[in-house]
Amino acid sequence: MPKQKTHKGLKKRVKITASGKVKYKGPYGGHLMTTKSAKRRRRIGKPAIMIPVMAEKIKLMLNQ
Repeated sequence: MPKQKTHKGLKKRVKITASGKVKYKGPYGGHLMTTKSAKRRRRIGKPAIMIPVMAEKIKLMLNQ
């Protein structure tokens, strides 16, 4: 049986932390930033931690 391949698109978008959590860049940060408040822009710029249920599926796709 062949080996499971890593999902290359996902590999470029997420990072597994040392404690095993999945870190990713959240949505809404691409454009139209002038209409968003400064508080919202700061929050958008920071990386987010994925919820545990989704993190398990992500790890399977990354073969971790």
